[in-house]
Amino acid sequence: MGPTHRIGKYRVEREVLDEQRLEEITQRKTFSDTRPSLTERLKDSLRCTLPQLKRSVMSSLPVLYWLPKYSVWDYGMPDLISGISVGIMHLPQGLAYALLASVPPVFGLYTSLYPALIYFFFGTSRHISIGTFTVLSIMVGSVTERLAPDTDFLIRNETNATVDITARDSYRVQVAAATTVLGGLIQVALGLVKFGFVGTYLSEPLVRAYTTAASAHAVVAQLKYIFGVSPMRFSGPFSLVYTLKDVCSLLNHTHLPTLVVSVVSMVFLIAAKELNSFLSPKLPVPIPVELITIMAATFLSSYTHLNSNYTISVVGEIPSGLSSPTVPDVSIFGEVIGDAFALAMVGYAISISLGKTFALKHGYKVDSNQELVALGLSNAAGGFFQCFSVCSSMSRSLIQETTGGKTQMAGAASAVIVLVTILKLGPLFQELPKAVLAAIVFVNLKGMFKQHSDIVTLWRSSKIDLVVWLATWVSTLLLNLDLGLAASIIFALLTVIFRTQMPTYSVLGNIPGTELYVDIETHREAREIPSVTIFRSSATVYFANADLYLEALKEKSGLDISKMIIYKRRQEAKQRRKERRAERRAKRQAKREGRAQKAAQQLSGVSVFSVEEEAGRWKVTCVDGSVTDKEEQDWTERENGTVFVMPTTPQTPEGPCRWEYLKGGEPDCASLGYMCEDGDTITLGSSSEDTLSHDLERVSLGSLGKWTWDIHSIIIDLSTANFIDTVAIKTMKNIFLDFSEIDVDIYLAGCQTSVVEQLERGDFFCDSITKRHLFVSVHDAVLYCLNHRGATSFPRYVPSADTYSDTKF
Repeated sequence: MGPTHRIGKYRVEREVLDEQRLEEITQRKTFSDTRPSLTERLKDSLRCTLPQLKRSVMSSLPVLYWLPKYSVWDYGMPDLISGISVGIMHLPQGLAYALLASVPPVFGLYTSLYPALIYFFFGTSRHISIGTFTVLSIMVGSVTERLAPDTDFLIRNETNATVDITARDSYRVQVAAATTVLGGLIQVALGLVKFGFVGTYLSEPLVRAYTTAASAHAVVAQLKYIFGVSPMRFSGPFSLVYTLKDVCSLLNHTHLPTLVVSVVSMVFLIAAKELNSFLSPKLPVPIPVELITIMAATFLSSYTHLNSNYTISVVGEIPSGLSSPTVPDVSIFGEVIGDAFALAMVGYAISISLGKTFALKHGYKVDSNQELVALGLSNAAGGFFQCFSVCSSMSRSLIQETTGGKTQMAGAASAVIVLVTILKLGPLFQELPKAVLAAIVFVNLKGMFKQHSDIVTLWRSSKIDLVVWLATWVSTLLLNLDLGLAASIIFALLTVIFRTQMPTYSVLGNIPGTELYVDIETHREAREIPSVTIFRSSATVYFANADLYLEALKEKSGLDISKMIIYKRRQEAKQRRKERRAERRAKRQAKREGRAQKAAQQLSGVSVFSVEEEAGRWKVTCVDGSVTDKEEQDWTERENGTVFVMPTTPQTPEGPCRWEYLKGGEPDCASLGYMCEDGDTITLGSSSEDTLSHDLERVSLGSLGKWTWDIHSIIIDLSTANFIDTVAIKTMKNIFLDFSEIDVDIYLAGCQTSVVEQLERGDFFCDSITKRHLFVSVHDAVLYCLNHRGATSFPRYVPSADTYSDTKF
């Protein structure tokens, strides 16, 4: 072990501060002073000054901020090289991911062009590459296949039925464009209302599990191109299972030439990518493996006529030139609004996570709200040009960053490469086999399948995150991508609620010689303060865990309030019975003396003790609440003393009360389970109180645990609470009232200013609960408790002597 480094010591001498005294010293502002009124805030938002206008324009169009400062000498060549590298990757990925979206491949090229140009003007990240992405493509594909299945476009003739591919693909493009526009509008709206933080609800384990499960959907969707089969199309929950089952049943009809092309392409891609990774430290620019693959495959397919000779499916016609913008079919919005919202959330979560990662690495800031607007505009504008949903791609973004990209200019350069391909080179890829594109998708999903290793990592670090990961993975696989995402988010939120309802409750002890307080169960040197219990919860107190909080406080303090209140009332009842017995004895003694005087005045006769007269002064209430009449009581006086006839069991419908003769003086009501009142009535006044009376006799002092001579004060540490609602305020009030019944003082410590304000607005403070019960820190509260209850010094534990010595500090 290395040497212990002592930083130093400090000594502070000040008065013990409660909340009231702190406000006097600091002159805390009121809530109305700290926050302007609604009218003032509205005026500020509508007030327009030149600096405000400039800031607003700069924040809405970030390109105006960085473009005038752009240095061609410093950034021009790195951005150009990076843009060319990313543009080359756009081509095969755009063509391949269009198959995932179930639209013609050329629309994948459009999707790689228009959104990237829009993001150039509105985006704030310098390194992410906007365009097609596996997960979003498969999500769009599930929508297009659901709304435009092959069965809706069958052309029947005399012998068989064929699918009108042209009409089907045209409608699928409309569905994809409408879904993309609606998702983009949702993103823009959320960004304008500063709702960018919504992406934080999609935690990293959730996003990684979702993308991992989505990769399985992508693989299954490409199996038909790999094996050259035509399975049925399924949608909705368990569609993955049904599709996989159908593909397996068709394996005996596998088209062998297509399978050979797929296997050769995958082997080549995997080998080339491994070589690329091995040589990456020595290569300034990665080898464009996918581009080389599609160029070679297109060349071989053209000269060997794979489509005509071996009936291998190819991409088909790719029109040259740009398509004109069209207004999306608004009537589709109602059917795809749920899918559009899911696309908006997933796309934003992936983009902002990548953007913040690169921003942290390179030392600049990404505006989450502006990123939401930029991504929304990219989708909304792209939808008018028949693009499908986009977000940042991890593989292209890494290429853009590792090849030296400095600004968004690299994204513009990649868009130019795609533009040239669409205008001049598109028709060259018409003979490209679809099996090659499916192989590219397969190989590019390798990184996502590696995310299954998260299971091992999360098992070691966080079981809760592991459960979220597994629940997201299973729900996405089985319930499809849209319902799976909704179920995953709900489950993740439930884990948060569960963790707030199951926090760690602890009793704090003092570290000797300091003002620090830690959990006595996890720190050996922590020492409890005599007669003071310091209670803390690791979570804030609110309506969902308020009852649990109260129960934990009772358990940790060792005080069973209910039994202690019963025991206290029992002692008070005993005292009242003693006083009333003494009073009745005095009255009877006075009556005896009066009778003796009468007897002395009488000439003759024997003094007779009237049972009826005495019985008239007694009523007996049984435990079940039934009152016996005085005629039912037989009081007699014997020579050896007075005999009382008393009921010892309650009267029931099956039979009368059981009576016993008690010899001697007056009966002990407590021994029979009754409580004496005026007129010798043994009652509590109500049936519920009769039950309490029965409980009083069963409570023993030994079952109460600690009593007020063990604990006289409880300090509740609220430093972990960042808010407190009305239910929690009522719970705190009840704590004060309940513990005051057993003479235990309650104090709060460490309340944040916002919590104090919420207590004030919730009418927490009253005559019995004032700000004198709130302390700045736990240490202030401890010192007050010790001084308030008679102690004048602070106990410090002395390890060597294993005793307490009084030391002030």
